[in-house]
Amino acid sequence: MPRSTTPEKSGTGKLNFVLVCIFIDMLGIGLIVPVMPLMVGQFVAGREQQALWFGALATIFGLMQFLFMPALGALSDRVGRRPVLLYSMGGMCLNFLITAWAPSLAWLFVGRVIGGMSSASMSVAAAYASDISTHENRSKSFGKIGAAFGLGFICGPMLGGLLGDAGLHLPFYVAAALSAANLLYGYFFVPESLPPGRREPFRLARINPLAALGRLVRRKDIRGLVIVFTLVTFAQMMLQSTWVLYTTFRFDWTPRDNGIAMFCVGLASAVVQAGLLAWLIRRFGEVRLALLGLSSGAITYLLYGLATSGWMMYVFILCNLLAFAAGPALQGLVSKSTPAEQQGELMGSLQSISSLGVIVTPLVGTGILGAVSHLPSSDWRIGSSFFLCAAMQIVAIMVARRTFRDHRIPA
Repeated sequence: MPRSTTPEKSGTGKLNFVLVCIFIDMLGIGLIVPVMPLMVGQFVAGREQQALWFGALATIFGLMQFLFMPALGALSDRVGRRPVLLYSMGGMCLNFLITAWAPSLAWLFVGRVIGGMSSASMSVAAAYASDISTHENRSKSFGKIGAAFGLGFICGPMLGGLLGDAGLHLPFYVAAALSAANLLYGYFFVPESLPPGRREPFRLARINPLAALGRLVRRKDIRGLVIVFTLVTFAQMMLQSTWVLYTTFRFDWTPRDNGIAMFCVGLASAVVQAGLLAWLIRRFGEVRLALLGLSSGAITYLLYGLATSGWMMYVFILCNLLAFAAGPALQGLVSKSTPAEQQGELMGSLQSISSLGVIVTPLVGTGILGAVSHLPSSDWRIGSSFFLCAAMQIVAIMVARRTFRDHRIPA
């Protein structure tokens, strides 16, 4: 492998390595998204039970993430990013295999527990990107990670939907194979990004997820941004946990239909975060871009819940481009306020917020969906979970505007 001639090129090469890992990892995860709720339906009777048990599976996954993510983030600050990434890839492979072999609902829970304990790739990858990025380019690096994530969802759900039509278990075997390939790729090609001189001691106090969140909340300089990040994340998690069941109940969509819709989500995300993000940041600045993205998301959540035909969902996805820029802009603003040697802990704590969202929002979202699942598909109340998402997004906009004004955060 040729050596880079400048530090900037070296950082770009390392980032490209981890972007490939994220793409393969998200491809494997995306494969199962259109079929997991239907897999649950094989072990239960009725739509309401299907919604509630799927919510419980999502919650146990989020609980494991919440408990283990700060430890993995702090561990990556101590031993380096690469070993933790490799651990994550191996754990996800085992998760997919157990789910594919599951003879009962209980075994689906076993797979979710293992998956939640090992799903550290996004937070550690974000810390990896922070290690090798300049202060000015961090939002762009986070955008590239988001683009790799989106590209995985361009191919993953589409392929998962097609495979799911052939057999509900097939996508899980393919996802396991991709995770194994990801593990091999990471082992042989992904270099370490955190030199020994910049590593932090591992302390038990840093692995308490509630303590990690408490440290974020106590930071007055970013407290408002953390609240905004939490509200936005909770809305996104509720959307993700109810999307497939909602479209199945309301529009009678198949795994193939949901695969196409998620293809559109991944395509829109990739176009914005890989192609347009740098221009958008230059044009609007991170502060204004975050507010525009939040506003676009709030309107789109409302439209999702009011849609009367399946084709409308595709249109709303493709008209919601600015929302895909809000996350990297917010994450960049938070990251710039944190020392370099604490980026792993920061990203782990932010990921813990996402995990906390996965604990809470599936129970709420699928509970709401289960309660209205008996209504006719044309009844507007079927979209109640999306209306709650829109409300959370609106509150996030108000908090963000106040935070930017009070702290005079520059764009």
